[in-house]
Amino acid sequence: MTKSADDRGLRRKGTAAMLCASFCFSLGGLFIKVIPWNPLAINGARNLIACCVIGLYLLATRHRLKWNFTVFVGAVCMAGVTTLYAVANKLTTAGNTIILQYTAPMWIILFMFLFFGTRPGRKEITAILTVLAGILCFFFESLSQGKILGDTLALLSGIFYAGVFMLNEFEKGDALSSMFFGQLLCGICLSPLVPRETEFGAPVLIPVILLGTVQVGLAYVFFSVGTKHTDPVTASIINALEPILNPLLVAVFYGERLGRLSLIGAVIVVCAVLWYNLGQNRAAGKPDTE
Repeated sequence: MTKSADDRGLRRKGTAAMLCASFCFSLGGLFIKVIPWNPLAINGARNLIACCVIGLYLLATRHRLKWNFTVFVGAVCMAGVTTLYAVANKLTTAGNTIILQYTAPMWIILFMFLFFGTRPGRKEITAILTVLAGILCFFFESLSQGKILGDTLALLSGIFYAGVFMLNEFEKGDALSSMFFGQLLCGICLSPLVPRETEFGAPVLIPVILLGTVQVGLAYVFFSVGTKHTDPVTASIINALEPILNPLLVAVFYGERLGRLSLIGAVIVVCAVLWYNLGQNRAAGKPDTE
């Protein structure tokens, strides 16, 4: 018996969607630090805009919103990761924020074992450790510049991020519903802080709009498709391209030079992601034997 071409096609679709999500997420580093607002106000504004984007997607796909305890927990994870990420970015370096947030694969492995009894295979552990080693190389110099509060919040964002990756794993879970309600929660609670800000010119509002529409809204549309057709560990490994794309985009648009260790880290992460996913695709194409 051979696995259907449809399954392989859906997996490729999920992988492509996660790559697109990684690119959209990576724009956050370009904009959050250049917006001279309180990070909570930034998060309120971008989530309110993102909520509208997700809402339009829900209408276009006729996806019905669900509400139950699992969706509620997912919404809390969604609100937690966006808020903690925005605040941490203001309190510590972008490098520290990203590397600590990308402890998420480790938490996913722990949660998958605790909730589903899933033991990670040697390949998953090797890929994750290699990815984390690459990220450590990439941000080695920035680690000594971080502040303890920002680093702690970034680490907590990684725990919440692991929950976001697992939204589709629970029987009553619904990723889009959790994302919509999580963004709505942040938007309602935090956007009232926006009128307290004093700068509203185009150089400020354009990054805010891009954060809401692309970096959060469109990113989580791709994310929901990606996590639907890939398992949480695979999705998190693919999405680890974000901490590489983030500083690369900064280098392109702001002229910051990448050091040798950063380039080595980028190569390690890209190679690990390609190795893992090519191996998964080959495994998916092999016939089942009974």
